Amino acid sequence: MAKLWKGRFKAGTNELMELFSESISFDRELAYVDIEGSLAHAKMLAECKLITQKDLAAIRRGMKEIKKELETGKFKFNISDEDIHMGIEAELTRKVGDPAKKLHTARSRNDQVATDLRLWTRGKIDELVKLIRNLQKALLGVADDYKDLVIPGYTHLQRAQPVLISQHLMAYIEMLERDCERLTDARKRVNRMPLGSCAMAGTTLPIDRSITCRELGFDDICRNSMDAVSDRDFVIEVLAALSTMFIHLSRFSEDVILWASSEWRLIRLHDAWSTGSSIMPQKRNPDLLELTRGKSGRVIGALMSILTVVKGLPMTYNRDLQEDKEPLFDAVATAELTLKCLEGFVPTLEFNREIALSMLQGGFLDATVLAEYLVCKGLPFRECHEVSGTLVRMAEDSNLRLCDLTLKQMQGVCKLIEQDVFKCLNPAITPKAYVSAGSAGHKEVSKNISRWKKVLK
Repeated sequence: MAKLWKGRFKAGTNELMELFSESISFDRELAYVDIEGSLAHAKMLAECKLITQKDLAAIRRGMKEIKKELETGKFKFNISDEDIHMGIEAELTRKVGDPAKKLHTARSRNDQVATDLRLWTRGKIDELVKLIRNLQKALLGVADDYKDLVIPGYTHLQRAQPVLISQHLMAYIEMLERDCERLTDARKRVNRMPLGSCAMAGTTLPIDRSITCRELGFDDICRNSMDAVSDRDFVIEVLAALSTMFIHLSRFSEDVILWASSEWRLIRLHDAWSTGSSIMPQKRNPDLLELTRGKSGRVIGALMSILTVVKGLPMTYNRDLQEDKEPLFDAVATAELTLKCLEGFVPTLEFNREIALSMLQGGFLDATVLAEYLVCKGLPFRECHEVSGTLVRMAEDSNLRLCDLTLKQMQGVCKLIEQDVFKCLNPAITPKAYVSAGSAGHKEVSKNISRWKKVLK
């Protein structure tokens, strides 16, 4: 079938040019939303008396057949059609004839593709939020199972203070919640309709954009026709949100990789979510986690790609914008699969309680508690800090723990220290003493677990 825009040209398109410029090989992803948008547009045209009810019925019948062919895999995607929009229109023309030729009235591929991409992105945001919620639930389940397990908390990858593992896991629930918020907020700006802006200036025909806006479930129309066809801020926003999410998933992966290492041995990777080595029989590799960490670069790269595409574009639509789809499609597909994998992996986490207890014995995790003990004795915090640091040095030089020092040794540094100090020099029970809101203490963590159960029910 000849090009739908053939009237202006004498010669056909060079084969290399056709191969270079086609997008149907990847924008076929938009096929269903393209049909959805076209049916809403056709209804509007009929209500505005720009096509007949008979034309509308024919278009609906033809689109129903095309949708069925898409579902059964019988639809033919031809490079000569250039993109999915022209591919579907060409097939519709073959099926119903003249009514299909009226469908593009008061519409350009410029506003059509912008509308399709917004419809697709809107649906994917809703799916991604559900997947994030599922991962949050998985993390919460493990946090609840191990809510009393104490491990060292780290700063600078040095043992810092004792915390509950549930607090550590729920930190990622908080991060994922912000990811949900970012995607949900971006959805507000995604859900505005470009359709009816046509190529870039609107139309002289008496259309009613509110009809298509209502039919397609958009919150509002795009109010500037030139901006409507060229705006890809919504793609940037979604990719930025996904990039941030992948930073969080990458950090989580790194934590679990450390926990599973031979040096830490805090967890053992489940067979279903680890792989072996082709040469070293003993290996149990955290490939899921390493790939998650690696795919963060892929998603961040997608964001960099679209930022680079749009940064120097003049008004309005330019063919450069064809390059918005592959990065977006790939990033969303990567996010969906990664979230599904992690949702399956997280419930397999089993922490070794004996290892966790042994990890608490080194690193002077109770040094801060000792300083706070002295605060309660009336000593200024900076002096408390110095006393605790001095005692840490003394214990370290003798290869002892703080609790192994004698009361006499401690009082040699600070007379305010009394026998009751030994009640707080035990990292395994320190979290019971944390009282500040949001802390890693038993009461606050239990309260937080209960809160998240209500949020995620």
